[in-house]
Amino acid sequence: MHEYRLPTIAADDIVVVGTGMAGLITALSLAPRPVTLITKTSTLESGSSLWAKGGIAAAVGPGDTPEAHAEDTLSAGAGLSDPRRALALTREGADSLRLLIHEGVPFDRALDGTLELAREAAHGRPRIVHAGGDATGRVIMSALIERARRTPSIRILRSTFAHDLVIQDAAVRGLLVFEQGKGWSCRHASHVVLATGGIGMAWWHTTNPAESTGDGLAIAARAGAELADLEFMQFHPTALAVDTESGKPNLPLLTEALRGAGALLVDDTGDRFMVSVHPAAELAPRDVVARAIEKKLASGGQAYLDMRPVVESGHVGEFPEAVHACRDAGLDPAHDLLPIVPAAHYHMGGIHVDDDGHSSLEGLWACGEVANTGVHGANRLASNSLLEAVVYARRVASGIRRRSESRDEIPLTVPGAPDAPLPGTEKALDAIIAATRRSVSRHVGIVRSGPGLQRALGQFRSLDRQLRQVAMGEPGDVTASFDRVLRWSEARNLLLVAQLVALAALDREESRGAHYREDFPTPLPEWRRHQSLTVDRLT
Repeated sequence: MHEYRLPTIAADDIVVVGTGMAGLITALSLAPRPVTLITKTSTLESGSSLWAKGGIAAAVGPGDTPEAHAEDTLSAGAGLSDPRRALALTREGADSLRLLIHEGVPFDRALDGTLELAREAAHGRPRIVHAGGDATGRVIMSALIERARRTPSIRILRSTFAHDLVIQDAAVRGLLVFEQGKGWSCRHASHVVLATGGIGMAWWHTTNPAESTGDGLAIAARAGAELADLEFMQFHPTALAVDTESGKPNLPLLTEALRGAGALLVDDTGDRFMVSVHPAAELAPRDVVARAIEKKLASGGQAYLDMRPVVESGHVGEFPEAVHACRDAGLDPAHDLLPIVPAAHYHMGGIHVDDDGHSSLEGLWACGEVANTGVHGANRLASNSLLEAVVYARRVASGIRRRSESRDEIPLTVPGAPDAPLPGTEKALDAIIAATRRSVSRHVGIVRSGPGLQRALGQFRSLDRQLRQVAMGEPGDVTASFDRVLRWSEARNLLLVAQLVALAALDREESRGAHYREDFPTPLPEWRRHQSLTVDRLT
């Protein structure tokens, strides 16, 4: 790949990539310091945060403590959660809620004005705070987006794709981007914050939105950043099984809080199958529930969520999003059993960061789902993700403020011509993406094996060669084809992420948390450790 000097270079101090909760709070926390906030979508109303049905876990109820919250976090993390960081996170829970209230988030409250608290799986007591019931993500995001739009120090660039980092002298110096209608530019930056969300679109069934194509993880990987715990992907047990053959994103999520409110898991005979699987039955950890449902489906059976107990108890009004999703699918939760399927939901692995959210590359920061803080371990505790997004976004902002504001505006040499993504036909790109996702689901899904992972890696290498062929040809006028450049780049990122996750899963020869190997079905003491890798492992 040759080098290319861009004739026009825009200068920024801080660039934040991603406009979910982590990205928005980072930018807001840095004010009044100027921040350029970019998103590949045409609107700020995007990302996984918007679709969060659960709430924010915080030890604010009577008799609850950060220590008890941390203990539940460590228990769910299957031996890999960092005890120090878990406790630090839970101790910042109440302060994080105050921040969001200050930003205008109307959390659900009881008649006496206190915060309403719900219980979710693997939590020892009610500590989940919601806003708008199971519309928490949408309510929080609406408040943050409105505040960001009114903040003069935040410059927002929509329909702008972050292609690659520019590294010089072992530090991040900028970001190569493609902006709709303007084409390529290199944005000088002293600090780049990746808050790009997860990798759910690598699987066929996912609760994630279409934009969750692993862009931030792939960008950091290509730059040589250290990555950690990539094998741990959490599958939400209860996605509503509608239109499951299409591979569409955003499978409707039937929040875990429904089971906390009394909903039951049953098979096609009406049997509560989780009772014989785990002492906590429906409130068992997510990985246990997801595998039990997957086992039912793989044997030709069916699995359902029975919401009728929630309706009968009078609590169904707390779950407007679930009711709406059911009715859109032609189902009545007051009378019908709801077909469910496990779906890729949250990635515990990511860019390895320190206490401040700084990566192994000078000037590169990460927060939210794209980061690996060590808190979630092998299996994230329900509703800890939004809390982590708030806490680490604020830490990133504090870390950046402690560093020099000066920036070098030296000419940058960009590795790889900015017209590198030369898209082929949409049909060819769609076929490569679909084949990648089907292979990930088949071999890097809820149940894995060594031979299957090896087979997947071979398929990914073949698909990568196909993508390179699709990319060959004359550049043409790429400045007018943002959608095609975006599609090619997302295919490139998905393939890289798929290879990295499969390699990490192949390396970990045990079962732990969300990672299950049928050829190594038990957790092993020698594997009670984090696993780091860099992209050079693929060469």
